[in-house]
Amino acid sequence: MEHFTNDGLTFDVTDTPAAAGSGTTEVAVLLHGFPEDRHSWAAVTPALAAAGYRVLAPDLRGYSPGARPTARRAYALSRLAGDVTALADAAGAQRFHVVGHDWGAALAWYVAGRHASRTISVAALSVPHPDAFRRALTTSNQALLSWYMAAFQIPALPELALSRRGGSAMRAGLISTGLNPASAGRYAERAADRTAMRGPLNWYRALPFSARDRIGRTTVPTLFVWSDGDRFVSRAAAELCGSCVTGPYRFEVIDGASHWLPEETPDRVSALLLQHFAQATSP
Repeated sequence: MEHFTNDGLTFDVTDTPAAAGSGTTEVAVLLHGFPEDRHSWAAVTPALAAAGYRVLAPDLRGYSPGARPTARRAYALSRLAGDVTALADAAGAQRFHVVGHDWGAALAWYVAGRHASRTISVAALSVPHPDAFRRALTTSNQALLSWYMAAFQIPALPELALSRRGGSAMRAGLISTGLNPASAGRYAERAADRTAMRGPLNWYRALPFSARDRIGRTTVPTLFVWSDGDRFVSRAAAELCGSCVTGPYRFEVIDGASHWLPEETPDRVSALLLQHFAQATSP
């Protein structure tokens, strides 16, 4: 499968089959963050497929060329979650493991909360449960670290700033926060086109439409991975996450890593995910 459709939109997806003879039918859906795309999982996918999982990594709403609505409301979490379940439906997966990084993590939390019956497990990288994040905004320096979320609410200006010098300013900014130059350059290519950045930025602009859509505590088996070099998510937010989960919970800290875990520490991420998947499905 190279594409799937939902809500009148067409999404690109990388569909990696499980290794031959693995004997499993389980599916892992990997959700990228901002300003990444499905290729952020390229170094994680092989280990998961080799272990017997079918891996689906889509370019999410706002990123796929055929899925770029202009209205902010189109990026509310409920609409984004509909894209994830539509992908699973297209793949014939009634239940699946959902994994997300950054904004993809926020979406993974929502999917696990609103579609628990379809979620085998959830793994969130970098971004904790939304209730933990909200609490940290008023009890730590998280609001200071998240200043850009308010700045991105301004119409047009963020697109202009990120596209400056053909996206080179954005590339430099990503590298300064720990992302490798090759990945930063690929994501900055999108920023060079202001119209292509509107969709990714609308994930932030849709926050007012999702603010009251609370998901409650997470009940499915949960893995949360945070890095102590993260420039965007505070330790306080990370440590509050466990109080928002009632199912089996594991919290892992990757020492010395930046925010960009799938690209920076793919071997460690892969190993943690495989352990988590196995534990979630063991008797």
